[in-house]
Amino acid sequence: MEHQPDKKIAMNISRGNIALNVLLAVSKLIVGAVANSSAMINDGINNASDVVSSIIVIIGISAASKASDKNHQYGHERLECVAAILLSGIVMAVGFGLGVDGVQKIIKGTYKSQPTPGTMALVVAMISIVVKEIMFLYTRWGAKKVNSSVLMASAWDSQSDVLATTGGLIGIAGSIIGFPIADSLAAILIAGFILKVGIQIFLDGMNKMVDHACPQEMVDAIKKVVLDQEGVLSLDVLNTRQFGSRAYVDIEISADGNLRLIEAHAIAERVHHAIEHNFLEVKHCMVHVNPSKQ
Repeated sequence: MEHQPDKKIAMNISRGNIALNVLLAVSKLIVGAVANSSAMINDGINNASDVVSSIIVIIGISAASKASDKNHQYGHERLECVAAILLSGIVMAVGFGLGVDGVQKIIKGTYKSQPTPGTMALVVAMISIVVKEIMFLYTRWGAKKVNSSVLMASAWDSQSDVLATTGGLIGIAGSIIGFPIADSLAAILIAGFILKVGIQIFLDGMNKMVDHACPQEMVDAIKKVVLDQEGVLSLDVLNTRQFGSRAYVDIEISADGNLRLIEAHAIAERVHHAIEHNFLEVKHCMVHVNPSKQ
């Protein structure tokens, strides 16, 4: 993410997420204590952990956007993947913790002795779900716009919070109408969804760390652009690899073997510029020209 406007968008979204998560965490902790709701208190602690997650996002984005230097000649984009992997660990820990807590309450029967929460906890939970869903949609929009894996991980973290709070809402409602076990059952179910989100974030980060190929639809689009360039007789080799939020493309094309060097070079330049112009996520494109065997 070398372009400053992209970095500014990502940083502004992350700062906004920090402010909202602080507000949600404080509100839920206070209301949870007043309304006698352990589910609301746990959800407030979860939102407090989201503040740490957003800080990790900011650090990852800042580090990944640093320019290339003597010791890192290909840039620092992979640091964004490191941040995404760290974030996936937080998401999975939250999911695991919710699941374990739900199972323990059912086994020990402690849910039976839990005091009935007040309706204020129910209202705050519903407001939180709406706020978190808006945060998810806005953060996901920003992640797609700047092609940021760690910002996308943050978006899915917000979506996992929607699931967690929904579980808390079900539990609170169940307790109010006389079914306190609903809290624990909902927690176990929602924990599974949150763990799934965490695993997806982890796998996405790892794929971009190990030079995973670009999506097939992007590869197909690159092929079309290459073959549309004047002077290109065939596409011999096309290799792609993801590098954090960016991508590298290596291409071998065939051209008329009777062309002068300067003419063959001009064809390679056309292909190079066409790729980097049409695919903004491509950080660099290398083009090699082979003499046609036809």
